[in-house]
Amino acid sequence: MTTTDKTEPVEVDERTVRKAVGAAAMGNLVEWFDYGIYSYVAIYIAMNFFPGGDENANVALTFALFAVAYLVRPLGGTILGPLGDRIGRKRVLALTIVVMSAASFAIGLLPTFGAIGWAAPILLVVARLIQGFATGGEYGGAAAFIAEYAPDKRRGFYCSFLEFGTTGGFVLAAGMVTLLQVGLSDAAMSSWGWRIPFLIAGPLGLVGLYLRSKLEDTPAFRELEESAQVSESPLKDTLTRHRGPVLTCIGLVLFYNVAVYTILFYMPTYLQTTLGLEATPALLYILGMMLMIMFVIIPVGALSDRIGRKPLIVTSCVGFIVLGYPSFALLAMGTVLGTVGGLVILGLLLVMLLGTMSATLPALFDTDVRYGGFSIGYNLSTSIFGGTAPLILTALVDSTGNNTMPGIYLAVASLISLVAVIKVAESARRPLPKASASVLRAQPA
Repeated sequence: MTTTDKTEPVEVDERTVRKAVGAAAMGNLVEWFDYGIYSYVAIYIAMNFFPGGDENANVALTFALFAVAYLVRPLGGTILGPLGDRIGRKRVLALTIVVMSAASFAIGLLPTFGAIGWAAPILLVVARLIQGFATGGEYGGAAAFIAEYAPDKRRGFYCSFLEFGTTGGFVLAAGMVTLLQVGLSDAAMSSWGWRIPFLIAGPLGLVGLYLRSKLEDTPAFRELEESAQVSESPLKDTLTRHRGPVLTCIGLVLFYNVAVYTILFYMPTYLQTTLGLEATPALLYILGMMLMIMFVIIPVGALSDRIGRKPLIVTSCVGFIVLGYPSFALLAMGTVLGTVGGLVILGLLLVMLLGTMSATLPALFDTDVRYGGFSIGYNLSTSIFGGTAPLILTALVDSTGNNTMPGIYLAVASLISLVAVIKVAESARRPLPKASASVLRAQPA
């Protein structure tokens, strides 16, 4: 016998919601701390894991290794996402945070090219692949976790804390690398100082695991279990009955991730290698921009609960189309005023996405396929358009000699995504879609 979803929504007290938000956001902080470190010490990785020679070529190789982790993110999302729909969000999120942190910790211990030759970059690739696989199940699960705990009328507010954790990971990474660069000599930083942030990722992951272990699974997933509506085959259900939401997710994530990886990942290297800024001033500029984002991201999430997510996403998309090139033209001036102006424009456009997208994307999917559908669409788009952005942008700037190419790339990505942006339905102040599995498990006798 099958059943339909007739259960009443589970009321969760605000204290529990806040704990759930904190646990999920901490995991996201760890994820982006791990990825941020790699970006901010890319020059040191290039020195240590590749033979001497062309610095720009070695930086490009370093970003190629950055991108390689994204080759397996769709695989991780395809396996771990549906698994989270099958056995629960909490269990899979515990796995992802442990594996991500362990991979980062391992990078901090790897021998260099000078010690073991080409085995060094090969081991780095292995660590990045493991990290990428685990990351494929992190963001979709964390977003679903918060969205399913949050009350409908404040989902934007609570989900924005997920991206607060994202930005916090970047700020922690940038701040730590900046302090190390100020406190250590260039020789010490190049020799061993760059390893310290990677080693700290291990204990951070254990903190996140502890926080997540103290919570029950989400009310929405527990409702599925209690009414025997957990899908027998979430992956099959996602691919056969939810192709439309997956495609919409891919379209939205396309320009979202190009913006994130251009502004937060590629920018430190762009300021240093392309515009010629010293490492410490470059990171201080980025740190200032991220602190600005952190200051306004929660109000932006709350604003989306009042006026809707879609107006903010549309404004950001159109803003990148119109202002992407001028922003990088300001940066290319090489002046303090131009650098600050360009980063402020890009940061404000980005925060309209960071404050809304983590509440928008979970609402595309029904509860029984939410983790898997989100993870598959998000990671496929991230793999193709996000993780490759630093490598593509480095190649475009080097091949054309045009320092404004990143702005053009941003504008084109936003223009492509405009169809998905216009198509997405408004989800503010509305309940998340319930389970609609075509084949439901039989009720227990």
